[in-house]
Amino acid sequence: MDLHRPVDGNKSYEEMTSEEKLRYDHQKLHEMHKGHDSMHMTMVIILIVTLIVAHLVVSEWKNLHYRSYALFTMVAMWSIPLVMSISNHWTRFIVVWTVFTLLTAVVMWKSSQKPMSVTTPRLVYKWFYLIYKVSCFFGVFGYIVMMMTFMNINSIFNHKPQVWMDVGLVSLFYGLYFGVLGRDVAEYCTDKMAASIGYYTKEGMPTRHLESNVCAVCGNKLLVDVNEEGVLENTYKLTCSHVFHEFCIRGWCIVGKKQTCPYCKEKVDLKRMFTNPWDRPHILYGQLLDWIRWVIAWQPLVLFLAQGINWLFGLE
Repeated sequence: MDLHRPVDGNKSYEEMTSEEKLRYDHQKLHEMHKGHDSMHMTMVIILIVTLIVAHLVVSEWKNLHYRSYALFTMVAMWSIPLVMSISNHWTRFIVVWTVFTLLTAVVMWKSSQKPMSVTTPRLVYKWFYLIYKVSCFFGVFGYIVMMMTFMNINSIFNHKPQVWMDVGLVSLFYGLYFGVLGRDVAEYCTDKMAASIGYYTKEGMPTRHLESNVCAVCGNKLLVDVNEEGVLENTYKLTCSHVFHEFCIRGWCIVGKKQTCPYCKEKVDLKRMFTNPWDRPHILYGQLLDWIRWVIAWQPLVLFLAQGINWLFGLE
């Protein structure tokens, strides 16, 4: 179909066919923006400059005031996709978001209680570790489906490529979005619990004595010895000689993004602690989620700011 072929001027818009209406709308759009090349170039320059300045400001904010940056990012991550989903009537995302929010809100409430229950640390870490695993699964699943679609494997099952691509994109988005949001909320809860656990102060001096047979994160007794194979979970020992439940130290280091011992704050060697090659991609995946945060939380705000600047200067 030639969109530039003139439409019969004697016909009204209601009398036109669907093809003629498409050509008419396309030609009207071109007439509206005819001679606006310089204005469009100005808008592109404004967008590029806004992106660069915003990236520098956000990076500096993150370095100077990380707590406020992390809190603002978490709120933006939580609210912006919901607002877009409500405006576009994306019911499925709204339902999943609501379930995630209600369950996570309970976990956040328990992590901020003082005095904190002895069962709270394990509950918090296991919940966010579950989110971490599920988001990783959906992200990888979505990526694999997209690659299979590019290789035309869907034709073997007599399925349209659009269906497979939609499934892949939706799964990838859900995995990345809830993975990033889960990491942000996990860090918030980790900071709250670190202040309540009471093993160390801001000056780094422990305020409680740690017994040899308890986990240095949750304070509960260890199930097995360091050299024994556990039925439910193993016991890990750091170079500083402090020992932990497997779920606790994994949650502290990987999910909570803490790379120091919860008791003495000594640096944790993740490569030495997790020798299984299946664990190492999780750390790389976590770094990927940090990068995705910019796309989901900050990019819409930057585009909105650029639109505001265009409106201020009368650009369309």
